Amino acid sequence: MLLTSRGRRIGGRVALGVVSTLVFGATGFAWSQLHRLDAGIVTADVIPPAAQVPETTTGQPLQVAQNILLVGLDSRTDANGNPLPQNVLDSLHAGSGDDGGDTTDTMIVVHVPAGGAAATAISIPRDSYVDVPGYGKHKINSAYSRARASARSELSGKGLGGPQLEVAADAEGAKSAIATVEKLTGLTINHYAAVNLAGFAALSQAVGGVQVCLKGPVHDSYSGANFPAGEQTLSGSQALAFVRQRHGLPNGDLDRIARQQAFLAGMAKNVLGSGALTSPDKLSALVDALQGSVVLDKGWDIVSFTQQLHGISSGAIGFVTIPVLSLSLATPADGDAVKVDPQQVKTFVQDQLNSSAVSASGGSGEPSTPPGRHGGVRPIAVTKPLAPPSDPPAGGTPQQPVATNATGCVN
Repeated sequence: MLLTSRGRRIGGRVALGVVSTLVFGATGFAWSQLHRLDAGIVTADVIPPAAQVPETTTGQPLQVAQNILLVGLDSRTDANGNPLPQNVLDSLHAGSGDDGGDTTDTMIVVHVPAGGAAATAISIPRDSYVDVPGYGKHKINSAYSRARASARSELSGKGLGGPQLEVAADAEGAKSAIATVEKLTGLTINHYAAVNLAGFAALSQAVGGVQVCLKGPVHDSYSGANFPAGEQTLSGSQALAFVRQRHGLPNGDLDRIARQQAFLAGMAKNVLGSGALTSPDKLSALVDALQGSVVLDKGWDIVSFTQQLHGISSGAIGFVTIPVLSLSLATPADGDAVKVDPQQVKTFVQDQLNSSAVSASGGSGEPSTPPGRHGGVRPIAVTKPLAPPSDPPAGGTPQQPVATNATGCVN
């Protein structure tokens, strides 16, 4: 089981926020709400020009494949750099404003192929031990916090302070997280989105909650998770507790990833099937929640992007988790970590995207088979989380993902 010195970890927030955005293109009313969202969303200049993709003519399908890095931040500030009120932290079982480590406790790369006919969401365990450019080998979730802390120290020494300091430091943390994920996966990240813990709670409430299913009852004082076995609908602080818990789970962070994927699949199904996109009240609440919680990269024209997604709005989203070699890799300074083989990760990522008939690059993005094949073969309920791995012998191979049902019961 994965070990950690931090009791309060937040997971799964950003996936909800961005997929809510991705499925907005279904109606004219939704399209008009996107303009309101675009006017009020917080942005950060974190994608280099070489990774930016050309704009597609409005109304036309997505012309090039795109890779989106979604991160959930263990942060006690909002998208504008302001501290979250203590009463909000209390309601979320999040401790005080000093408890957050500004780590990326959720990391998911969403690949959208040319044509916008499907999406593949690739989860990366937060404790994966990888090369962090400029800092050496560390857990992948610290790439953000290390660069952020360094930038914050430098900028404060130059006289910058308050929310401006926090926002500027966050941008440097995001750049480091992007570079680290690119090195691990071999993908070029074209877009970035992040959300903090309070944002996740607000977003889950805005969609009217999500139905989940637990194999057994759980009680975790760290996250505040206290649920019976079976099906139940969760929102707000309860939803946050569901996706952030990993203490007491048989497979630690891998079980939490399975919960994130199940919650995300259920949320998208809820939004698509419950009339949220055609209800003025529900859609307005969703836009309000996104405006207050999500940070997007500066070059992302979210209105144009959502208009170019066609298969996504019919539920063609697949979920996978990268293979791991061990859950108990002893490290010199980071405690126990998740052992991964970068080359095997790159091969796995390419195999997943190729099997879905999409391009794995952020460049030309030409489909290798006709786009029409995407629609019926990647239903929202299908996911492939990693089965609990055992440590292989020297030279062994990682345990491969096993297909399961994201709407089924999880630990």
